[in-house]
Amino acid sequence: MLGWTNLVWTRLYHHLKVDRRPCLPTVGPAILICNHTSGLDPMFLQSCCSRLIIWMMAREYYEIRALKWAFRTIEAIPVDRNGRDFAATRAAFRALEQGRVVGIFPEGRIETTKELLPFHTGVALMAIKSKAPVFPAFLDGSQRNKEMVSALLRPNQARVSFGPEIIFDRSDISRPVLEAATAKMRDAVNMLAAEMKARI
Repeated sequence: MLGWTNLVWTRLYHHLKVDRRPCLPTVGPAILICNHTSGLDPMFLQSCCSRLIIWMMAREYYEIRALKWAFRTIEAIPVDRNGRDFAATRAAFRALEQGRVVGIFPEGRIETTKELLPFHTGVALMAIKSKAPVFPAFLDGSQRNKEMVSALLRPNQARVSFGPEIIFDRSDISRPVLEAATAKMRDAVNMLAAEMKARI
């Protein structure tokens, strides 16, 4: 029921358009990465995917009283952004071990301009250790830099595009390997952004 409600809400009220459909595998673990423009991003991305995405999300959003029941229902993982949250990391690894899809915003916070922020290397580390494939997405037009509740109530003109698996060196978890993998992930999201801009 929640999935159908989200689908109708994103497509009819927020006019979400999908340029390229998700390439996620039908079974098995996977990591979905995307740029981060507002607190609505997980809802837009989930509406395009048949598999439930286990989102890692900032605890301050997770604790919004009116929405917490929904975040619990979709099994979101709250993350403390004031330091290393090992409990959240362990929860994400458990989800991948169970063959689930984990959604992560590698920028670590909401971007306030149309430029991608630097990506953190944590996604690369998680992908290499879990052996999970990584898939990119790019989202534009959602309520950039708006608080979640206010963004929920204001209609958007959003677009999203998904890309194929990102191939990168998984030979070890040294700093150069992690940084190179992270650069490939950012390039993949940037490529989707460029393709979307070219279509408009």
